[in-house]
Amino acid sequence: MAESKDPIDNLSYVADGAKKAVEPDVESATNSSLEPIQHDPALEKRLLRKIDKWLVGFYSLVYIFRVIDSANYSNAAIINLEQGTGIKKQLGFSPSQWAWSLSIFSYSYLVFEPSNTILLKYFKPSRWMFVLILAWGISACSSAAAQNFAGMMCVRFAIGMAEAGFFPSVLYHYAFWYKTSEMPQRIAFFYSVGQISSALSGLLAFAISHMDQLGGLSGWRWLFLLEGLPAIVLAFFAFWIPDYPESTKYLTDDERAFWKNRLVVSGPKGGKNHENWDWRSLKALGKDPTLYTFSLYWICHGIGGFGVNFALPTVIYQLGFTTTAKSQLMNIPPYIFAFLLLNALGYMLQRKWIRPWVTAIGIESTIIVCYIILLTVDNPVVRYLCLIVAVGCAGCAYPVIWSERIRALNGTVASGIGIGMTNACAQFSGIVGPHVFSTVFGPRYRTSYAVNLSMLLLGISSISTTWFIIARRDRRKASGLQA
Repeated sequence: MAESKDPIDNLSYVADGAKKAVEPDVESATNSSLEPIQHDPALEKRLLRKIDKWLVGFYSLVYIFRVIDSANYSNAAIINLEQGTGIKKQLGFSPSQWAWSLSIFSYSYLVFEPSNTILLKYFKPSRWMFVLILAWGISACSSAAAQNFAGMMCVRFAIGMAEAGFFPSVLYHYAFWYKTSEMPQRIAFFYSVGQISSALSGLLAFAISHMDQLGGLSGWRWLFLLEGLPAIVLAFFAFWIPDYPESTKYLTDDERAFWKNRLVVSGPKGGKNHENWDWRSLKALGKDPTLYTFSLYWICHGIGGFGVNFALPTVIYQLGFTTTAKSQLMNIPPYIFAFLLLNALGYMLQRKWIRPWVTAIGIESTIIVCYIILLTVDNPVVRYLCLIVAVGCAGCAYPVIWSERIRALNGTVASGIGIGMTNACAQFSGIVGPHVFSTVFGPRYRTSYAVNLSMLLLGISSISTTWFIIARRDRRKASGLQA
C-alpha cells in the first residue's frame, strides 16, 4: 500500500475499531508526541448528543424531503387522471417516454455519485451541502414548468445530478465525526426516515391532487412546486452544520482536542487541509478485492432486493383496492415495517448483539424465502404479507453493512471515491428493475421473482466472500499488533 503524506491517512481499521495499526511503522505511532487525553464517558456522551443534533438530525430532516421528491414522480402519474389533467396526458408522454423519464434519474445518479464525496471535502461539507440541497430544490420546482418530454428529461437529469451526492456525502461526513462502532444506529435511523417518507409520499400526492387547477395549475405541477420549496429553505441551514472536529465552532478547544483524540484511530481523516489529499490511495483502492465484491453485492441487492417494490401495485390491485386513495393506504404498511425493523436492527448492531455480516446474509435469505412463496402461492393476502416482509428487509440490507464498507476503506480520497462508487451501484435497481418487472411478465411475475431470487443468491455469495477477505485482513493486522 502506498504511503500517504498525512500520517492520519495511514491509519487502518481492525475488527470493530477496537485495535488499530499504523502502516508502515507501528512503533513510530506508539512513540507519537501526541499526549494521551483521559477518556471521559460523560463528556463523550454529551458531545455526541450535540453533534447528533446537527449531523443526524439535520441530515435526516433533509433526507425526508429528498425521498419524497424522488418517490412522488411515480405518484404524479396517477393523480387527477379522472379529471384529464394528469401529467402523461398534458405532456403527451408515450409509455416509452414515461419509462425514460423515470430511468434518466438513475443514470444521472450512476454518473455523479462517485465524485460528490471528493467535492464535499474540497468545498467543505457545509458549503457543498448548501449547493446540493439548493440545486435539487430549484430543479424540483422547475419540474412544474416542464412543457414537453425534452424539458422533463432535462429537469429530471438535473434533479438526479444534484440528489446523487447527498447520501454518499452524508456517510462520508459521518466518517470524520464518528467511530465505526458508533455508526450503525445513526446510519440506520438516517436511512429509516426515508422509509417513512416513501410511505407518506403517496398520501401527500393524494392531498395535493385536490389543488388541481388552483391558480390555473394542474395538480402534478403543484406537487413538484411544493416538494421543491422545503429543500430551498433547508439549504441555507446547511451553512450551520459542523464541518470537521478540528474546525467546528460548536466545540471548545478542550472539546476539540478530546474529540480528535478519540477519533485518531478511526475513519478516513484529512480534515479541512487541502494538502491532505492522498491520491495515491486510489491505486490501493483499485487493487482492493473488496471494492469489487462490495460493488457486486450492491448491484445484486439493488436489482434482486429492491425489485420487489415494482410488484407491490399489482398485488394491491389483486386485493381489490383499485381507487387511488385506498391503494396509497395499502402502500404504507411495508414502509412502516421497514422503519421499525431498521431501527431495531440498528439498535442491536450498536450494542453488538448481532453482527453486520450475519445480519446482511439473514436479510437476503429472508427475502429469498418471500420470493419462493410469491412464486408458489396464489392467495393475494398471503402474497401481500410476504411483500410487506420483503420490502421491509430490502430497505435494511444496505444500512446494516455500510459501517463495514466504510471500515474497509483507507485514506480520504479512496474513502470518498469508494463510498460514492459503492452507492452508485445501487442505481442499477432503477435501470434494470423496470425491465425485470415488465408487464409482459405480469400479472404473476414468476419470471421476475426467479430472476431476483438468482440475483440475491449471487449477492449472498458476494457478501460472504467480502466477509472472508476482511476477517482475514483483520486477523493479520491483529497478529501484527501482538507481535
